[in-house]
Amino acid sequence: MIVLGIDTAIRCTGYGAVDFRSLNDIRILDCGVISNSAKLPHSECLRRLAGGVRQLISQFKPEALSLEDAFCSRNIKTAMILSLARGAVITIAAEASVPVYVYSPKTAKRAATGNGSASKEQVAALISSMLGINIKDIPLDATDALALAMCHGQVLIRPELKELLPKPV
Repeated sequence: MIVLGIDTAIRCTGYGAVDFRSLNDIRILDCGVISNSAKLPHSECLRRLAGGVRQLISQFKPEALSLEDAFCSRNIKTAMILSLARGAVITIAAEASVPVYVYSPKTAKRAATGNGSASKEQVAALISSMLGINIKDIPLDATDALALAMCHGQVLIRPELKELLPKPV
């Protein structure tokens, strides 16, 4: 079962595609970022983000997409822009009939590291250690996306955790 984790942002969206074959056989298929220049208008950033997510879904054919839950920001403009990016990702997933599940950042980090307040560097270190990949192959902006994918995959792969599965968005 392949889970695509997405950590949305207008300028640098992290992604992680993880294949959960069994509890003892979990593999990172790919991780990286969809980057947009600060010079681009938001509409172009959203178009590029949607195209990037569409390509990832086409390439990996995930059974689910795991997304970071919206959070309250002191800056309403930042919160609105983040909501636009989340909306673009959710729309593309819906077009491809891929269910979207949301998790708080703390829940995702706790699932990946055991610590809901872990730094991006700690998440990268634990995931690289657990899955046997070089930490240099994990862009820092992809760590939260990998944690999101790990969080959802662990819930799906363990029958005893099924009651923790959130409803799709």
